Amino acid sequence: SFSEYAFLFPQLADRFSLAFYGGDIYMNGAQALIESLKREGVTHMFGYAGATICPAVDALKDVPEIGYTLVRTEQNAGHMASGYARVSGKVGVCMVTSGPGATNLITGIATAYMDSIPMVAITGQVPSHLLGRDIFQEVDITGAVAPFSKHSYLVKDPNQIPRVVREAFHIASTGRPGPVLIDIPIDVQEQQVKSFDWPETVNIRGYKPSVKGNHLQIK
Repeated sequence: SFSEYAFLFPQLADRFSLAFYGGDIYMNGAQALIESLKREGVTHMFGYAGATICPAVDALKDVPEIGYTLVRTEQNAGHMASGYARVSGKVGVCMVTSGPGATNLITGIATAYMDSIPMVAITGQVPSHLLGRDIFQEVDITGAVAPFSKHSYLVKDPNQIPRVVREAFHIASTGRPGPVLIDIPIDVQEQQVKSFDWPETVNIRGYKPSVKGNHLQIK
């Protein structure tokens, strides 16, 4: 069978698994991320590659349905995603690496928050077992953007990536729109996903935004 010889052709195995097996076989966290973005209807994103986000960028090149604009600095990616959202009405998406790459996004995230712009910012992160040890290019980006983001995720299980992406887009685009950050350690991007479970609906217990005005308060 194909699966017996798939290890000889890793790229073909990845493509065949996504096409015929629903991503349940040979899919890693990075591929799950890109597949989730595709299912969210993302057709373009902005970014600048670096060491801890390379698995996701490698997975992106195999999905021609999603365009990618390579910027010259990460700050541009944040502002371009914000501008894209303003013009298109869709959620803007940017993706950069950890450390200074992630901190360069901060102004763009803050601008999106103040202007109520739906945006999802994806950052790479150092290996999960080294979090909190102040190693090279580690920054607590989820803590740094907490005052001016709607929500943030630090993903530690690759099987949770589809749910996290689904929730992030829901939070960013509903209620008062705003930016949501997804921080994914490089080892989580490289780990194999046991099952790609895409949630058809979103039900977040602590997030029930009002989408209709109260007619008694509107005069």
